[in-house]
Amino acid sequence: MNSAGPRMDAAGSAERHRRARWRRCGAFVILLAAGCAVFVVFAVESSPSSAATIEVRSVAEYPHDPRAFCQGLVVHDAKLLESTGQRSRSTLREVDLETGMVRRMRKLSRDVFGEGLTVWKDQVIQLTWKNGYLIIWDAATLERLGTVAYRRIDRSLKEGWGITHNGRQFIISDGSSVLRFVDPSTWRVVRRLRVHAGLRSVRRLNELEYVDGEVLANVWRSTRIARIDPQTGAVRGWLELKRLVPASVRRSRDAVLNGIAWDADSRRLFITGKYWPTLYEITYDGLSGAE
Repeated sequence: MNSAGPRMDAAGSAERHRRARWRRCGAFVILLAAGCAVFVVFAVESSPSSAATIEVRSVAEYPHDPRAFCQGLVVHDAKLLESTGQRSRSTLREVDLETGMVRRMRKLSRDVFGEGLTVWKDQVIQLTWKNGYLIIWDAATLERLGTVAYRRIDRSLKEGWGITHNGRQFIISDGSSVLRFVDPSTWRVVRRLRVHAGLRSVRRLNELEYVDGEVLANVWRSTRIARIDPQTGAVRGWLELKRLVPASVRRSRDAVLNGIAWDADSRRLFITGKYWPTLYEITYDGLSGAE
């Protein structure tokens, strides 16, 4: 009996050492995993993007209604069409480019908040924000033709922000980093595209315009426009418009850059903002036909 005591103590000591080693190994594994997680987060947050930022050049300036909360802008048949927002004040309007005067206007219902705008064949397509549908207008008369519910397009589409088309499909933004490509004949989503700069998603995508194989997108509350590859979702570059923000609205939180219109016939690009008194014709390096 007495001779077994030392052997029992030795076995117990060995077992305690093994447990201690396992605890140390476990702690090391936990620290290693935490370190890897921090590295991954850091890489995602700080990963550089090859997308360069360039400043645009103003070619010309035109008057713009400073009461217009611009949500969408498009050129059709040499005419400028604009969608304005705010409840009780949302409109669809045809605007004279040279003077900024409204030629024709259609007021939306008091509870409707107007959003992005595009023209498809002989129809004007105007989004609403949280009303759950888009509005179809006759492009020649601006008479209302009907509506399409967002749930028909995509049950996950709850808000409308921006809309354009690539000649085959509508492209719709909803304030997230995802663009939806929609078949105009069925009003069904055929593809979803995540927009990203490097490893980071680009959120708050707003007003859209399709220009020479790229999707140009306002980023809400930003002075930059993203140039997006419509196949990969990668941001090819950024257009910086900070110096074009009118001095009279620089202190306004709501008077942000919003509104892009491309006149493919005359190769002219226009931009403006919410409550801006000026509409600019701009160009930049890389724009086909730029002076």
